[in-house]
Amino acid sequence: MLEVKTLDKPDERRDFPRGHLEAVHLTGLDFAVATFEPGWRWSESVAPIAGTGSCRVHHNGYVVQGRMCIRMDDGAEHEVGPGDVFVCPPGHDAWVVGDEPVVAYDFAGQMATEYAKAR
Repeated sequence: MLEVKTLDKPDERRDFPRGHLEAVHLTGLDFAVATFEPGWRWSESVAPIAGTGSCRVHHNGYVVQGRMCIRMDDGAEHEVGPGDVFVCPPGHDAWVVGDEPVVAYDFAGQMATEYAKAR
């Protein structure tokens, strides 16, 4: 069965402090576009909603715009920017670097289904 949806009409939008995500849900794929404004940090903007000490969502991502630093719970840290494709397991914090919003696509499904939802 062929399915086509447009991000111009997402199935849902989830707002959180200094950001939001828009998601489409298809059979076998949940796809999200996340926008994080300057000053956004997961531990400040999303942790109070998620109720966890670090992000527990697995991400398969692609950065379209802006720069973000990701720090794993074990201290490993990496900065991602436009054109970067990344895999990030649960157990991390992240924040916007600089004054440009970050726009990232997430193909993992968990972001589209679980991210920034109260537990």
